[in-house]
Amino acid sequence: MPRKSEETTRQCLVTRDILPKANMIRFVLSPDGQVVPDLKMRLPGRGVWVMANYETVVQAVKKGHFARGFKQKVQCDDGMADLIAGQMESGCLSALSMTRKAGQIVTGFGKVEGAIAQGEVKSLLHAADAAEDGQKKLAQAVRRRYGSDGELPVIRRFSAEALSAALGQGNVVHAALLAGSASKSFLKQVAMLDTYLRPHKRDSGSALPERSAAHASERGNEG
Repeated sequence: MPRKSEETTRQCLVTRDILPKANMIRFVLSPDGQVVPDLKMRLPGRGVWVMANYETVVQAVKKGHFARGFKQKVQCDDGMADLIAGQMESGCLSALSMTRKAGQIVTGFGKVEGAIAQGEVKSLLHAADAAEDGQKKLAQAVRRRYGSDGELPVIRRFSAEALSAALGQGNVVHAALLAGSASKSFLKQVAMLDTYLRPHKRDSGSALPERSAAHASERGNEG
């Protein structure tokens, strides 16, 4: 039986690094030979894997890595990296909607300020197009509650329009996540999107461990 650690790693089609599946994106082929990202890792068929990084996906498309990985001619959207970013953002907003259904989010400046004062907040959300004044006042509220060194994670990635649509409310500019599994799921998806969009820095001097490299050559890029 393969060891658990081996069952949960795959080799990146582009960099050849051995990485946990959670840090990668699986791709499959549709019946007409179109490369399809499988973010939930559920689609049938043989898959190839690419590091979950925007620049790496761009490279996979431009340099023909998918054709080599699938060992056949493929059709691949030139905007694949942007398509994936959009799908990830949609996933984040869907998860945000679940926080409302679970009662794990409050919206509006006054309610957010009150939740901070009560020590209930796990993360703050500000619309990307929010005015600086409201953000600064809520940062002051955090310092009053937790002291001068007190901090809370702050997300400023989504527009007021996107936040409002996800939460089914009008003009959501400030919000606060409360404790709970729905909030954790949202924060996890935002972290994945942030990682995907972050420039990739690779240590060119590092080498794969011999065991991992050998294991990869035996198993290829399938799954």
